[in-house]
Amino acid sequence: MKYFTRTKEELFEEFQTKISGLTEDDVASRRKKYGENKFIEKEKDGLIKIFFDQFKDSLVIILLIAAAISFFSGNKESSFVIVLVVILNSLLGAFQTVKAQKSLDSLKKMSSPKCKVIREHEQLEIDSTELVPGDIIIIEAGDIVPADGRIIENFSLLVNENSLTGESNSIEKTDAVLEYEDSALGDQINMVFSGSLVNYGRAKVLVTNTGMNTQLGKIAGLLDQTEENITPLQKALDSFGKKLTLGIVILCLFIFAIYVYHGNTILESLLLAVALAVAAIPESLSPIITIVLSLETEKLSKENAIVKELKSIEALGSISVICSDKTGTLTQNKMTVKKIFINEKLDDEYSLKFNNKIDNLLLKSFILCTDATDTIGDPTETALIHLSQKYDLSFRDIRKDNKRLSEIPFDSDRKLMTVLYDTEDNKKIVFTKGAFDSLVTRFKYYTDENGNILPISDTFIKEIEKYNHELAEEGLRVLTFAYKYIDESKNLTTDDENDYIFHALVGMIDPPREESKLAVQECIRGGIKPVMITGDHKITARTIAKNIGIYKEGDKVLEGIELEKMSDEELEKSVEQISVYARVSPEHKIRIVSAWQKRGKICAMTGDGVNDAPALKRANIGIAMGITGTEVSKNAASMILADDNFSTIVKAIITGRNVYRNIKNSIGFLLSGNTAAILAVLYSSLANLPVIFSPVQLLFINLLTDSLPSIAVGVEPKNEDILDEKPRDPNEAILTNKFSTKLLIEGVLIAIFIIIAFYIGLKESALKGSTMAFATLCLARLFHGINYRGVRNVFAISFFKNKFSIIAFAIGFVLLNLVLLSPQMFNIFGTTALEPMNFIQIYVLSIVPTIIIQTYKTIAYR
Repeated sequence: MKYFTRTKEELFEEFQTKISGLTEDDVASRRKKYGENKFIEKEKDGLIKIFFDQFKDSLVIILLIAAAISFFSGNKESSFVIVLVVILNSLLGAFQTVKAQKSLDSLKKMSSPKCKVIREHEQLEIDSTELVPGDIIIIEAGDIVPADGRIIENFSLLVNENSLTGESNSIEKTDAVLEYEDSALGDQINMVFSGSLVNYGRAKVLVTNTGMNTQLGKIAGLLDQTEENITPLQKALDSFGKKLTLGIVILCLFIFAIYVYHGNTILESLLLAVALAVAAIPESLSPIITIVLSLETEKLSKENAIVKELKSIEALGSISVICSDKTGTLTQNKMTVKKIFINEKLDDEYSLKFNNKIDNLLLKSFILCTDATDTIGDPTETALIHLSQKYDLSFRDIRKDNKRLSEIPFDSDRKLMTVLYDTEDNKKIVFTKGAFDSLVTRFKYYTDENGNILPISDTFIKEIEKYNHELAEEGLRVLTFAYKYIDESKNLTTDDENDYIFHALVGMIDPPREESKLAVQECIRGGIKPVMITGDHKITARTIAKNIGIYKEGDKVLEGIELEKMSDEELEKSVEQISVYARVSPEHKIRIVSAWQKRGKICAMTGDGVNDAPALKRANIGIAMGITGTEVSKNAASMILADDNFSTIVKAIITGRNVYRNIKNSIGFLLSGNTAAILAVLYSSLANLPVIFSPVQLLFINLLTDSLPSIAVGVEPKNEDILDEKPRDPNEAILTNKFSTKLLIEGVLIAIFIIIAFYIGLKESALKGSTMAFATLCLARLFHGINYRGVRNVFAISFFKNKFSIIAFAIGFVLLNLVLLSPQMFNIFGTTALEPMNFIQIYVLSIVPTIIIQTYKTIAYR
């Protein structure tokens, strides 16, 4: 339909709606008819397909070939066990994939865009998926347009439709009817389209199409827009895994040759070599990492940190600088008016007199020069509405009696908002509010204590500068108000923002969050530099930063105007001494981030505005505000704070550090245990001893001691002592020399006790020797999981803190003893009956390596 050629009245009639919005009954019936306002995604793979996809792995194919060889050579029990192990591993892999998929889907749902809609006269904020055709929505600078619609009221709207038209310039919109019925999409300037970015102004829009019926929906078709990213850690592990696999294959070929040389059949030697390769290669690493990262993102979302990409979890652990906005993040974002300077007097917020003409006009300007209500809107504007309500003024009645003719919305460059009204007494009045520095040069008149309008003087300018300074010294945010009368209606431009009558200075306070001070202390403890960025006055910014703990004696406070005079080289040299940036524009944030990055630091940057998006993308971790943030900033960010709280960032950093530690511990657990198995097999082959492990035993070891225990290690609960460590270097290799040495020592230690068990059993028979070595390796690796639960000994970190670890150990212990105690299992696993003394020997030999490692950790930590 060519809605751009229709009048507003025709559209209201066609969509059976009105300016006051739809009723709930209308919405319910239309949602049934049109569905949700979202794209239809292609159907995700089901559990069965995911399960069979696990069989595409090259190692699984090798195992199945080994099973076939074993079956046709007459060893049917072994082939049955190999197939069973493959099925169990594939089930576990499928479960991990589905779990990760569900976690990501829940995160996607949580981060769905919000929009402002008018329903039954009330302005509400809802998920954009709940929109239906006929809804009346409000869009403003920073929003992503949530659906296609026709503009019915326009206030200087500029929209970037690059996603649809390829045109990078913003398009100036109108609410007028267009005559040309064949207008191209880019020429339909009274329409807005889903996915476009509002760069400036605001508008009321009647929703005409939602979901797949929008222009963007038609382009999207049935494509699934979600792609799962491979994390940097996974890339590093993939590279590491390929090299490790190659090394193990070469080693297994060497062992195969030795066994053949010692007189074993080629088939037996081949089966053993293949089984050893499968047992030695940590093929479960990639799914383990995915499931650990997914579980942690789910936990973080419950702590109000919505991480959009799994890879961001890893980067969180490396953050060394947090550049944070003040308002709402470090403070409560609940502005309250405390002091007002008007008519040459400074007093508290209750000093205004309703019957005083100038005071009464100020209270009305609080309502008319804002877009907020008492519940929705910018906290500064909401505070003004609340104060006017204390004087028994209804913002609804005032706005109803006074017609807004034109406006220039607030932007971070001008730091002003200006509106033109036709008042109830038929006068044309311009109200402007904004930063003192932006307005002080635009005054032409002022009102004295008797209400007389006088020409501005240097003496008065010095007086208001003094009061502005005093209010800022008290940590108050100062908002300056001005007005003027004009003769006729006009569309305001920035050229009209001059020749004002000074009206008032309004001092507000946004108290620091109670938890901010503690969070800042934790940052400093963790080697992280907190930096405060604000549009407030320099003195106000320093006072608040000092109260929170960000500003210390000797630190610098830099204003935006000073920053502009500095070269990039000068900023880079002094950036580590600057803890507060005041009166800065969002554009300055890019330079601040870049300066820190040039110093080799991993930088997080918070933001909520349209202009913050470039800085959020430039930062290593961009953090958008979930409550006050624009959709543009949320799209550009890596993480969204659902509560806009600085302390949530610190929690996320602790989680990020803990995730990396846990993943590294999982790797250490797998590799050290695999090293023990390889060394035991290598020793027995070089010493020309009987085969220490059968292929089925190696496969059982791989199933029993790899997946569940390593996942348990990967989900070890976070420990606050991780803040005592410095931020990690993101370029540091996983297997450092120190870490590799540790793994080798642990592998050798476990292998020694496996070989001792083998020799004990070998005194009676090769079968008993193999059985005892097999049991010792299984149990030793289950105990070894305890060693990777943290840097301290297990009793210092609380043994029962990780329930998954206990469950994984219990399952492994039960399954192992089932194999050892059931005669039906002897033929399948190549084991034999053991005496009670043998069990004691196995338990002692398997736990001794853990006792040694725990003792060393206790001494080393002290």
